Amino acid sequence: MLANPSYPTFMAFFALGIAAAVAALLMPLWIHLLKYEGIGQQVRADGPQRHLVKQGTPTMGGVIILVAVLVSCLMMGRLTTELVLVLAATIATGLLGFIDDVTSVTHGRSLGLTPHAKMIGLTIICVLFCLFAVNWCGVAAEVRFPGGFAIDLSALSTTVHIGGEPFVIPWLYVAFTWLLIAGLSNAVNLTDGLDGLAGGTSMIAMLIMAGIAFLHGDVNLAVFSAACAGACLGFLWFNCYPASIFMGDTGSLALGTAFACVAIMTNTEVVSLIIGGLFIVEALSVMIQVLSFKATGKRVFLMAPIHHHFEKMGWAETKVVIRFWIIAAAFGALGLALFFQLG
Repeated sequence: MLANPSYPTFMAFFALGIAAAVAALLMPLWIHLLKYEGIGQQVRADGPQRHLVKQGTPTMGGVIILVAVLVSCLMMGRLTTELVLVLAATIATGLLGFIDDVTSVTHGRSLGLTPHAKMIGLTIICVLFCLFAVNWCGVAAEVRFPGGFAIDLSALSTTVHIGGEPFVIPWLYVAFTWLLIAGLSNAVNLTDGLDGLAGGTSMIAMLIMAGIAFLHGDVNLAVFSAACAGACLGFLWFNCYPASIFMGDTGSLALGTAFACVAIMTNTEVVSLIIGGLFIVEALSVMIQVLSFKATGKRVFLMAPIHHHFEKMGWAETKVVIRFWIIAAAFGALGLALFFQLG
């Protein structure tokens, strides 16, 4: 660790800068390698016609995002149990996304792993993270709401002894964290459909989470969150329209998991749903579209996720992205305000 813990804000800002620099320096080399190997994005055939020109654009930029986050955390953070656990969950989900991306590229289609296989992998990561967070990090198995109200989810628990030590399995909280992590990782993944959209909105969300982690008293989680934001910043230089590289599932699934894990560690699960409100809207638009079409045979949106709806309406891609960034920032500000109302 390079920084003095007496200056936690310096550590967080420096972590952001290091991650941004690492991502910006390594990304051109990664892009060159991917082009040399002929590894490119497979564009969905039913998407907007203007997106067909993106066919073959290098993907898996999330690999460099994860490398930048790891390097920054190793340099600026202290490897506490909390930081190691969040890093492990993020990297594990990134690895799952990497397998999905590689499968997509090798099979020449826009879809990689089957939803069933992806969900099994996510479930394993979610359950293990929750159990270790509760038993190793002392995370309370409860859900806190603004206004001081909280719901205790530890009532239905099983205690087993491993090596003579008690190990608690809070079943309700495990189910809740599974919904949160799996839901947010997939929501960020759905948001990753336009140049700069997922990277910019994830950067905003992780900046807010860095502030929350700092106020919660965990400098190392603040460093991690700032590093995620910085890695997104460095990535955006190459992902802004027209994108030279996409983050792929490697990046989107990992960033969604990182966001959810920091929320769990800081007991701000409900607030995180507000901070990540844009991701929720994106996911809900897909759910509404599917349910409506199955029930009535009609579509609510011109195309889902909802960012494609506005493209179909004639909005330029850059206009959609920038306006969605603004909406994400508004959600983030609202969520941060509600954080101060937690008990």
